[in-house]
Amino acid sequence: MLDHLLAPLEAVEALMGAGGQLVAWIFIAGVTMWTLIFERFWFFRTRLPGLTAEALAYWQRRPEHKSWAAHQVRKAIISRLNEQMSANLPMLKVLVPLCPLLGLVGTVTGMLEVFDSMAILGSADARTMASGVSKAMNCTMTGLAVSVSGMYPVFQFQSTIRRQTELLADQFKF
Repeated sequence: MLDHLLAPLEAVEALMGAGGQLVAWIFIAGVTMWTLIFERFWFFRTRLPGLTAEALAYWQRRPEHKSWAAHQVRKAIISRLNEQMSANLPMLKVLVPLCPLLGLVGTVTGMLEVFDSMAILGSADARTMASGVSKAMNCTMTGLAVSVSGMYPVFQFQSTIRRQTELLADQFKF
């Protein structure tokens, strides 16, 4: 039973060993990215309904809704809720493309190892080239896999923020 629970950790450790130090950085970026993704899911499921209800109750307690000042208050309320919904989204938008770039750096590093071994030995022996090419491909694969796993949630959050902002605007009647 314990072996089955530790299998993912052993797989990550093996991937880090095969891909080099940059795979560890990609892994850290991936853990950070998914922590932020889970935080946003939690926010939309648990916190946003309460914040929306508080803002709507505040709007409905206002004595008037027709003046220019009331319209500005309405815009400010919607803007604050939009800002809270968009929190951490810029960081996610940075982490998603960062992972393949780190993979690319690992690819270049691995290929440089290949060229160094070829220069030292003076020949293109397949055995000496294999470790560098393997390191390069592991970094590339890891960076792309982590990035692709975060693309859909970022798109989904953007879509949800846009939809929720429109729904908020509809709820705050004049």
